[in-house]
Amino acid sequence: MNESVQQHRASAPESLRCAVITVSDTRTVETDTGGQGVLDRLIAAGHSVAERLIIPDEPDRMRPLLERLRDDPAIDVVLLTGGTGLSRRDMTFETVSALIDKPLPGYGELFRLLSYQEIGPAAILSRATGGLMHRTVVLTMPGSPAGVRLAMEKIILPELGHLVREARR
Repeated sequence: MNESVQQHRASAPESLRCAVITVSDTRTVETDTGGQGVLDRLIAAGHSVAERLIIPDEPDRMRPLLERLRDDPAIDVVLLTGGTGLSRRDMTFETVSALIDKPLPGYGELFRLLSYQEIGPAAILSRATGGLMHRTVVLTMPGSPAGVRLAMEKIILPELGHLVREARR
């Protein structure tokens, strides 16, 4: 690993305050395996979860929630699971993208590359995206347990502190 990346990671915050949002019309806390996977991995990595919500994939509900979380100084990161596909109801990409000031195109690109290695060309159906809403990191991922595992373990957790460090500068 590059020495500069090592230095940045070393000076990154170790514990972050996160919001976990599941975007679904059908999930409940009991059936939300994707959101629970995000929650479990964050806690195991030493981060705190300040909010966990399940909301329908409706831009008029999602937008004010994301704006509130963006403006809350107690939230460093917003992680969304679900709503990243192509169906008519999947509006997470459009809603989140409209609120991002600084996109992180590499996140979605890397997610789809790693996903391709696991599931093949169906990876093109994912519209995982991320970026900064002012100084708050926001990342989306599919709601499936496999999509959550891939995003959290291979991309998000290894770089989350570094992302927040850079967002605060």
